[in-house]
Amino acid sequence: MMIGYASVSTEEQNAARQIKELYEYGCEKVFVEKQSGKGFERPIYQDMREKLRFGDILVVHDLSRFGRNKEAIRDEWKKLTDKEIDVVVLNMPILDTRKYYELEGVGQLVTDLVFTLLSWVVEEERNRIRSAQKEGIEMAKKKGLYKGKQTKYHKNAKGTDKLIYEEVVRLLKAGAKKVVIQEKTNVSRPTINKIEQQIKSGEDFKGV
Repeated sequence: MMIGYASVSTEEQNAARQIKELYEYGCEKVFVEKQSGKGFERPIYQDMREKLRFGDILVVHDLSRFGRNKEAIRDEWKKLTDKEIDVVVLNMPILDTRKYYELEGVGQLVTDLVFTLLSWVVEEERNRIRSAQKEGIEMAKKKGLYKGKQTKYHKNAKGTDKLIYEEVVRLLKAGAKKVVIQEKTNVSRPTINKIEQQIKSGEDFKGV
């Protein structure tokens, strides 16, 4: 039996395109998950997993629908193939375990190469984002536009943040211990220390 698995991270996202492609590929049944794909402890996935039998084919649109952790995907992939359940990734035709029956060891080699490549691509993308963020901050600093990390609680805050700031100030002036202030306001110790420093210096606390 050919079974499809479609997933999106939230209820608001639409899995219609995945479902359509899975049925068009030939899936007789499609399981749809609307939950983050970080691990395999997802209820719909587990329900589907229990129904998979020897000789079945599991089809996913792409590996990101299958999961996001490389090691977890590799382990799950091995568990499935060890039970002789085939796995097909539609947007990556090379990941189709049915192709390697007569080529002993080649299927695992291909899988290992693909996972290694994907791991490198993900890491490169992370580095690219970090580099772009760093360059953006440096440019903003040169233009005098970068204000650094802002705190929620300061003299000019608004709404609930303003009330919490004023409560921290009141407690500090009343001589309350910082651990007590932290418990009552849920404000971090570093922020309480900064507010205290600003009170002592007589300056407005606008965050750093």
